Amino acid sequence: MVHDTSTRRVKLSHHALPAWLRSYDKAWARQDIMAGLTTSTVVIPKALAYATVAGLPVQVGLYTAFLPAILYALMGASKTLSVSTTTTLAILSSAALASAVPNEDPAALVAATATLALLVGLFLLIASVLRLGFLANFISEPVLTGFKAGIAVVIVIDQLPKLLGIHFPKGPFFSNVREIIRGIPDTSLPTLAVGMATAGVLVLLARALPRWPAPLLVVAGAIALSGLLGLSSHGVEPIGHVPTGLPSLTMPDLALAGQLWPSALGMALMSFTETVASGRAFLKEREPSPGANRELFATGIANVGGALFGAMPAGGGASQTAVNFQAGACTQVAGLVTAVVSLAVMMLLAPFLALMPKSTLAAVVIVFSVGLFSPAEFRAIARIRRTELAWTLVAVCGVVLLGTLQGIFVAIVVSLVALAYQVSNPPVHVLRRKPGTNVFRPVSANKPGDVSFPGLLILRPEGRIFFLNADNLGLKMRRLIAEAKPRVVVLDLSAVFDIEYTALRMLNDADRRLRRDGISLWMTGLNPTVLDMVRRSPLGASLGDTRLHHNLDAAVSRYLAATSVEGETYHEADTR
Repeated sequence: MVHDTSTRRVKLSHHALPAWLRSYDKAWARQDIMAGLTTSTVVIPKALAYATVAGLPVQVGLYTAFLPAILYALMGASKTLSVSTTTTLAILSSAALASAVPNEDPAALVAATATLALLVGLFLLIASVLRLGFLANFISEPVLTGFKAGIAVVIVIDQLPKLLGIHFPKGPFFSNVREIIRGIPDTSLPTLAVGMATAGVLVLLARALPRWPAPLLVVAGAIALSGLLGLSSHGVEPIGHVPTGLPSLTMPDLALAGQLWPSALGMALMSFTETVASGRAFLKEREPSPGANRELFATGIANVGGALFGAMPAGGGASQTAVNFQAGACTQVAGLVTAVVSLAVMMLLAPFLALMPKSTLAAVVIVFSVGLFSPAEFRAIARIRRTELAWTLVAVCGVVLLGTLQGIFVAIVVSLVALAYQVSNPPVHVLRRKPGTNVFRPVSANKPGDVSFPGLLILRPEGRIFFLNADNLGLKMRRLIAEAKPRVVVLDLSAVFDIEYTALRMLNDADRRLRRDGISLWMTGLNPTVLDMVRRSPLGASLGDTRLHHNLDAAVSRYLAATSVEGETYHEADTR
């Protein structure tokens, strides 16, 4: 009896473990441990730096690299995602906390951070319950590129005073730029030298020895030099006392919730967007993409748990996830190893961290943040479509001119406006036939030999036709018909997946006008849904079966047969 009870307990404990841990293969352990150790050399220096970006003590970065990472590893779906804080979340936290605690009172700042992280986590959990994972797609890639570039500009301006060793009350972006320029004559040359040396060595190591843990080596070297040379006596300001030990239980201040929730909502969106993007970007061959709603739940739990133990808002970071992936992480155990290393730093190495120059952390932040601004991405967007480059630049300006939180909403609005513009302005192609085939393709200057048919105009609209674009579509088709003056217009709907009531009315009115002008409208390539919609409308009754065709080849054959009967025999060679 005792044996049966013990067996049941073992089985229950086994089923309580995450699915990936229940099926864990010991052969993966070595790779996971090495990957976790390697990733920690990037995560920990960046976590320390990003805590200072948010205006928080450096140990908060360690707390964020500890418990949220453990909770995500246990709950999340991505095997390689590395969870801590990120550049974007750090700068958004800075804006939110500066507004909530303008006097920078340490106790109030701790409570406000806990409240902010708790709200971010709750928003993510609510979104998971409501299955709102699809909302991550509401920010287009070009707009996200612009948003990150704007964040990079804001962070560099934010960190420059620490790099120069100057002090002034922070204000709006252009006010900070003006104060930096005014403060240049007061620059602390030793502080600047330490910061520039840090940045130079970090860049050099990253390029010359990409497999080395450059951030860890740079930070360790700066700490050692600070202690050996007594840099603080030469005006190089250290970060100061760092508490040793585990984070203590931190209670949120719910009185701040009303002030912080808009910031938390924007941060929840960015945390989720970055997490999903990073998780999907680094997948092993044939590995399924992490489910969006599960990622919402996992990051929500990570933020709620972290909030209660002093962490700032967290999410998956692209650069640290890339390191984890390239280091050969097999499962979430790698993330657990990184968290254990963060714990070891908290317990054993905190006194050494106190010696780290502030300009070293500023240089680390600037080097990593500059990577968010990618001229190659801007060039690629411009090369493909200039309109989307305009959206990208609007997102940059939104962040820089209005602030980071407002920049999120600018990015979302710009994405939606761009989507509405594209949907409301669908293309309409004039088609011709490739010689000697039954392939029809849009008219192009590069294909002058494609065949047209006298008296026949073939048009192909693309996308969904509905109330938002029906007028624009009708206008484009009328212009093309007026130019071509055909006897028959064939509307190829093979690229149209849906037609809405307003669009059907527009097409019905167009059919009446064309018949009045002696032009016949034919349709071809209708999918079953569109065909059913057309047949149930007045347009279907007007077209009947004689003006509806299965495909373009059948419609053109019918037209050529009709013109042949009328005495206008068609010869393809004559049209080349």
